[in-house]
Amino acid sequence: MSGRLAGRVALVTGARGGIGAAIARRFAEQGALVAGADIGPGVEAELALHCDVSDPAQAEAAVAATVAKFGALHILVNNAAAFVPDNTAETIPLEDWNRAMAVNLTGPMLMSRYAIPAMRAAGGGSIIHMASQLGHVGREGRFWYCTAKAALVHMATCMAIDHAKDRIRVNSLSPGPIATDRTLGRIGGEERALAFYGPLTLTGRQGTPEEIADAALFLASDESRYMTGTDLLVDGGYNAR
Repeated sequence: MSGRLAGRVALVTGARGGIGAAIARRFAEQGALVAGADIGPGVEAELALHCDVSDPAQAEAAVAATVAKFGALHILVNNAAAFVPDNTAETIPLEDWNRAMAVNLTGPMLMSRYAIPAMRAAGGGSIIHMASQLGHVGREGRFWYCTAKAALVHMATCMAIDHAKDRIRVNSLSPGPIATDRTLGRIGGEERALAFYGPLTLTGRQGTPEEIADAALFLASDESRYMTGTDLLVDGGYNAR
């Protein structure tokens, strides 16, 4: 194998489509052995796993299956996310709040809990929490999402402190508006997405899943070996305004 991740084993959650699929493809192109986990079918990876990251048993099983298949684990990308309808603290159904927190925040913790021993045994690794530019700023009706993503950024910082001694780097990656099928479907197509998101960024457009995959590759590779406990903001200048 050759490439920037040659000889590495990666586990990517939320790998069925959009950003997760782009990351899984990019890692494989760069020599990694990739396990892709998702709650639905259609994961394209050398090892496709069914996993609800909010379920401790399924999270543990996904890590165990990856190590059993490839013999080690070096990279974990916590990309799985849950979306619920926009609401305020006054109106959100408690079951929606609980589901959002279970997948978006507890899920990365659980996956990391089971991945860390495997990474320690492998001599170290890189954990990447997929946060969001909305972890840095607010948005009307999306307080549940902003809250979870802000917590995920800080989770990366604290985990980096706890596991530096294990040679495990932990960072978060915060995409801005990205043109995934889910985003385009929610807003009503490419033209409406460009009209809405374009003025919010300095680049005048949405990003692509492949651009986020490039950033994830950097965080997973030795090129970022001096980087841990921080957030990589890839938002087209959204937060600079």
